[in-house]
Amino acid sequence: MQLPELLQNASFYTGPQNEPPLSRAGFIVLSIIMAFFTIPAIVLNATVIIVSLMNKQLRQPLNYALVNMAVADLGTAMTGGVLSVINNAQGYFSLGRTGCVMEGFAVSLCGITSLCSVALIAIERMFVVCKPLGPITFQKRHAVGGIVLSWLWSFTWNLPPLVGWGKYELEGVGTSCAPDWHNTDPNNVSYIIAYFAVCFAFPFTLILISYAKLLWTLHQVSKMTCVEGGAVAKGEMKVACMVILMVLSFLISWLPYASLAMFVVCRPEAKIHPLVGTVPVYLAKSSTAYNPIIYILLNKQFRKYAVPFLLCGKSFDDEDEASEAVTTVETITTNKVAPS
Repeated sequence: MQLPELLQNASFYTGPQNEPPLSRAGFIVLSIIMAFFTIPAIVLNATVIIVSLMNKQLRQPLNYALVNMAVADLGTAMTGGVLSVINNAQGYFSLGRTGCVMEGFAVSLCGITSLCSVALIAIERMFVVCKPLGPITFQKRHAVGGIVLSWLWSFTWNLPPLVGWGKYELEGVGTSCAPDWHNTDPNNVSYIIAYFAVCFAFPFTLILISYAKLLWTLHQVSKMTCVEGGAVAKGEMKVACMVILMVLSFLISWLPYASLAMFVVCRPEAKIHPLVGTVPVYLAKSSTAYNPIIYILLNKQFRKYAVPFLLCGKSFDDEDEASEAVTTVETITTNKVAPS
């Protein structure tokens, strides 16, 4: 790619008939939808970061990955979310070619880091409960190492388009940028296939394996342990429900996006309406709003500090003792119930 081409203004996207892919009203609706997800995402993820900095009780190694996910989701919301709201309100991408590349890289970097953090959370919970390597205590260095790895992994696989392997381009209705799924050049296709394998398929496989192992261990503990009131069995059901919710949220967020990308790579001649291409993009970005709810605000420890912060100091009574996986993990670990 020549430098003049790289710097050329990519400020307006048109369909096959050189017409805007949406009406003015359509762009406004998309802007409102994106704002509906972006504003809560900024508020919720910023809250998680702030209350973690304010309260020492939350600065525990098992919570590092949760805070890292909040940082990554906040980055995605501040770059991809805010810019999508602005660009859709204008009806075109206004930042030019250089801005497209910068936005595509920033959103992809934060988005894949968030996705890796979800996998990291699953792995950490599996190690704490199942102890596959024996009775190793999960420490700060393990948590920090996982966070550094998530950012390095994302950076490594989002850097190639900046140096010639793949490229960042306008996507969907042309108001945001991402890795170019549509370019049929072998150089670009090879990057997209590798990107799909290591940034979606691999993390998803880790999530499934980790949660499957965790659920199996809890099931074995439930059969072996007699606890008054069936607390372990009840906890097992709650963990199972939470795991299903986590996996479904992951699939809803990322599977349509990854599937569409691979479909376009495999069937480059297929005609995809820009609006159809935009829906998976928005689903992926919407995860920045409900990730902090599913993974953090359903965590009693975080909720204890985050809800009063959001309510400006008002007290909030909560008696639910095992609302999500971490709570049950901590209970089992405290009781020192050894899995078979």
